[in-house]
Amino acid sequence: MMPLIDSHCHLDFNAFDHDREQVLDHCKALGLTHIIVPGVTRDSWPALMNHCAQHEMMRPALGLHPMFMQSHQDSDLDALEQAIENHMPVAIGEIGLDFFLNGHDKEAQTALFEAQIQLAITFELPVILHVRKAHDEVLKVLRQARGLKGGIVHAFNGSMQQAEFYMQQGFLFGVGGAVTYPRAQKLQRLFCDLPLTSIVLETDAPDMPLAGHQGERNSPEMIPQVLEKLAELRDESAELIAETTSNNCRKLLELV
Repeated sequence: MMPLIDSHCHLDFNAFDHDREQVLDHCKALGLTHIIVPGVTRDSWPALMNHCAQHEMMRPALGLHPMFMQSHQDSDLDALEQAIENHMPVAIGEIGLDFFLNGHDKEAQTALFEAQIQLAITFELPVILHVRKAHDEVLKVLRQARGLKGGIVHAFNGSMQQAEFYMQQGFLFGVGGAVTYPRAQKLQRLFCDLPLTSIVLETDAPDMPLAGHQGERNSPEMIPQVLEKLAELRDESAELIAETTSNNCRKLLELV
């Protein structure tokens, strides 16, 4: 059985409350060894940590997501520092910048992002990045982040030039359901050109459903289909991609 890791999945969300155990059982049967579960708000961390404590396959990251700025309080950064000390997550995340919608407070997002990057440096942890319409701004912050242990750019869809800058900073790139859509030719070319040693698989479940599953709840059970599509695009064996992407993730996040 091929070892598989879902490097980005919100399995703590309410969408899985009625069948989380069954989903995890099926994931084990499919060969998944780990599911990385990023935090998005302070209020969500306790349930996330509880689920991860109950299920060895689920590994927590803790962070304050840029799309939830209205939920964040000034005291959340101190709470995040305390939570990291208490729980030692595998990464700080999901953090980053999201300038996709007009009206987002770019200064507040950037200040929060920079503060969380400093926490990652302090605790010697990698980061899990959410970036939309802000790769250049994120890279500017990362270039100034001396001592950062790299991380994963979740759902990467930037340019090859931006990818090269990220790789210089020790980052991997998450590929998920978006690559399965026939119209996603630019993204497909990108993940053909990236070195396999810089790629990890993800679902972002319950969001980002695969082609043919629009409107459905996404699930970490779909990781084999992401793998299959990537193998088809790159003309490489599924076994090679499974082994390499899983090893990439294990090494970065120090998974055992």
